[in-house]
Amino acid sequence: MTRPPLTAPFRIGDVEISNRVLLAPLAGIGNWFVRLQARRHGAGLAVSEMVSSFGLHHRNQRTLRELLRIHPAEHPVSIQLFGHDPGVMRAAAGIAAGAGADLIDINMGCPVRKVLRTGAGAALIRSPEVAVRLAEAAIEGSGRPVTVKLRSGVEPGDTSGLDLAVRLVEEAGVAAIALHPRTTVAHHQGRPDYGLVRELVGRLSGSGARVIASGGLATAGAARLAYAESGADAVMIARGALGNPWIFAELTGERAEPPSRGEVVAELLWTMDRATEHLGPERAARYARKFYPWYLERIGVRGREADAFQRTHSLGQARDLLAASGRPLATGA
Repeated sequence: MTRPPLTAPFRIGDVEISNRVLLAPLAGIGNWFVRLQARRHGAGLAVSEMVSSFGLHHRNQRTLRELLRIHPAEHPVSIQLFGHDPGVMRAAAGIAAGAGADLIDINMGCPVRKVLRTGAGAALIRSPEVAVRLAEAAIEGSGRPVTVKLRSGVEPGDTSGLDLAVRLVEEAGVAAIALHPRTTVAHHQGRPDYGLVRELVGRLSGSGARVIASGGLATAGAARLAYAESGADAVMIARGALGNPWIFAELTGERAEPPSRGEVVAELLWTMDRATEHLGPERAARYARKFYPWYLERIGVRGREADAFQRTHSLGQARDLLAASGRPLATGA
């Protein structure tokens, strides 16, 4: 059977997605303007960084104001929640839907120890009953299609994540599974086994649920290969999008050439401006430091020259460094 191209639209539940190239949730990074950037460059859907269900349930103002902020131009958008309590998840999903989320995603794949210790993230692979109840609660609370991002298992050779995925679809009614086919203990090491994604596609055949391949998609070539190998409905780009939103245009056939130096600088300046809009100038100056290396590497700014950006105390200083480096300085508008 001929596979649909990555440019073909598809649906998750009742939500129409314009293509099959998605931005993955990026912890500590995937705020509204990072998602908007991915959408500007062609991503069919962007998923938020993970948001604490407890933070929303208890109406933490910073969580509500910053992590739940949605730009009107980024729809459809998915808000990813994490937690271990079904009642709290139900309330949080309702709050996220009220804020404008088109889909709710539940993180059942984070391998970070501080998340695992709470019984959330990938710890849920070993608590399938809780996982199913969490998904049911999110569906009830939000009235939106609910998706789950999880790993293939906990330890080498373990594929219990696939068993959980089937239960989430069959028992809870989850609309899509984004599978990262590495184990929890592997974190981001080793090559993902996209054959496991293909296995899940087979096991969910006829269910109506979508399967999305995630993990290890650092380049457009890797994403195309994973799409072909896995038989998935879509691919989800994570680290491959850091400082490289053009990967979405490449995968959707909108461009074939890498960005010019001027395009990279303009995109960095756009990001700095949006960070100011999001956090205010003082916090934005600190926050932007995590973005500098991704863009500077692309324009050949390395070593001491790049290190100087990490010592800046304002975005104005960073702009001056760009100008002094002999790179074209765009307006960032």
